[in-house]
Amino acid sequence: MKSRTSLVNRLTVVVGAIVLTALVSMTATLFVSKSIEGNATAINQSGALRMGAFQLLSRAASASDSEIDAIALDELIASYTESLTSLGITQAIPDTQDHPLSVQHQVLLGVWNESVRPYLETREPGEPLNTDLILTIEDYVREVDRFVAMLEERTEARIDLLHLIQLVSLAFTIVIVFALFFDLKSRVLRPLRKLVEIAGAIQQRDFSRRANLKGSDELAQLGDAFDSMARELAHSYHDLEKRVLTKTEELEKSHAALQLLHISSRSLFTNHDLCDGAVPMLQQLEQLLGIGPIQIFLHDKTSPEPVRAVTTATRERPFYCKDHHCNACLVKSEQYDELPAEDNDGRRLLLPIGTPGQLLGTLEVWYPAEKSLSETSRRLLETLSDQLATAIYLEQQNNEEQQLTLAEERTVIARELHDSLAQSLSYLKMQVARLRRLNIDGEKQATHDAILDELSTGLNSAYRQLRELLTTFRLKLDTPDLFTALGHTAREFSERLDKPVSLTYNLPPNMLSPNEEIHTLQIVREGLANAIKHADASEVAVDVVFESPRVRVLVRDNGKGLPEEGQPVSHYGLIIMQDRARTLGGQVRVSNRDEGGVEVSLSFVPKSRNLISTETADV
Repeated sequence: MKSRTSLVNRLTVVVGAIVLTALVSMTATLFVSKSIEGNATAINQSGALRMGAFQLLSRAASASDSEIDAIALDELIASYTESLTSLGITQAIPDTQDHPLSVQHQVLLGVWNESVRPYLETREPGEPLNTDLILTIEDYVREVDRFVAMLEERTEARIDLLHLIQLVSLAFTIVIVFALFFDLKSRVLRPLRKLVEIAGAIQQRDFSRRANLKGSDELAQLGDAFDSMARELAHSYHDLEKRVLTKTEELEKSHAALQLLHISSRSLFTNHDLCDGAVPMLQQLEQLLGIGPIQIFLHDKTSPEPVRAVTTATRERPFYCKDHHCNACLVKSEQYDELPAEDNDGRRLLLPIGTPGQLLGTLEVWYPAEKSLSETSRRLLETLSDQLATAIYLEQQNNEEQQLTLAEERTVIARELHDSLAQSLSYLKMQVARLRRLNIDGEKQATHDAILDELSTGLNSAYRQLRELLTTFRLKLDTPDLFTALGHTAREFSERLDKPVSLTYNLPPNMLSPNEEIHTLQIVREGLANAIKHADASEVAVDVVFESPRVRVLVRDNGKGLPEEGQPVSHYGLIIMQDRARTLGGQVRVSNRDEGGVEVSLSFVPKSRNLISTETADV
């Protein structure tokens, strides 16, 4: 049995060998016992031939010449002849003619038929026995003894063969049993003991034990499986320990990040500027999670693509930056080997910022390609996007409420102007008309008429300015943003001018407060109104651009330009624009263009959102 033979095969071979040995032994025993079957009868009957021969001799010697004795002797001779070829004797003799037992039986028959029997049959009754007959009988008896001895030897030989077969079977069985014992000890008991020891060691978290069983039988395969299992368990246990440590670190990071989100959420909801409120918190979150940079894009109707509103890392000042004294997002070249780009080796996670049914923007998170983003970090970033969505949505709602508040204030002012100042001016115009109907003659008539003309001109100008103020105060930002309101204004004045008014707009989203949007829109409308009334222009253009950190508004036309003597008497439009520019913290310049026409230029720096509540609808 070789070691590479399987245990089942070896046991099968052993059992088969034992069974085969038993079968061979039983079969041989059966054949041997079958071969000596009847030998005892043959020996008995052959031994009886000797006695029968002496009985014949005695009967022949004592027989008389009576017929009865002769018949009895003949019957005895016939019976004896039949006993020589009886079934009990012939069955013990092999069928082969050259077998010694067959030869001896033939010799025995020959002596009987040729010597003894003829002599007995021809002997006269009462004749005395002679020496020849006695010697013949003795020779015959010796042949019978030899035949009986051969039968006995043959029977004993078969019995000895039977003993030998049994001894060989017993010895072979003992050898097989001992071989099986040693094989089981070396191939079963020892491997099983090793496997049990390994199982006990594994229970004690000792994964260093190995079976190292040789061969390819079942126990060897089981030993290999145990060794592989121990290695895998050691690896898994080590991996689990690392994962536990990793999870612990992630939980600690998550706890710190949750604390940061909790603290920063108040900053998001109290600080009206998204950049100032979000950048410090996002930078701390990057350090905790090992990610970055993070960018926030907002959806703006003025741009077909999302507009970047916040970034935590950039080498150049962002386009939307309103505070050039703030360097929170600016990084030096050695801080980042390579900032994120579309073709770099980093990975990018995009999370939507929005409320149910409305997408407000996108949170873009970059993380290294060799480091995957854990589920915990992903959930934290999703929580962050939800907080940003809530803050942005509340800010938009706050802007809309402030716009409504400003519109209501202006409506109240317009109603008060209409009910008080407009009626007073109307009353004064009627009084001037009454004075004109008076007939004043004399040298003071010219002076009187001049005074009335001045009063009438002043009242008409004041009344016209009052109507413009009423129109301005009744103007509402009922559109969702300044860009849309400027678009409506450009279409309105295009119809009044009967020529298209071009509009260029590139302000970042949520750049201006509602009050700044109202003042900017009113200055643009005043500039367009002046271009229509006084410039006689064929082309009018409006540019609202962001030149960080300033907002610049240009209203240009190709008309006849300003008169050399400056602003016309009693024209208050430019004065009102100057007042609005001062409210915005900027200035307005009205000048002639070199190529012809007038340019109205407004420049101001947007204020922080936390100053909105202190602003009023100044005029």
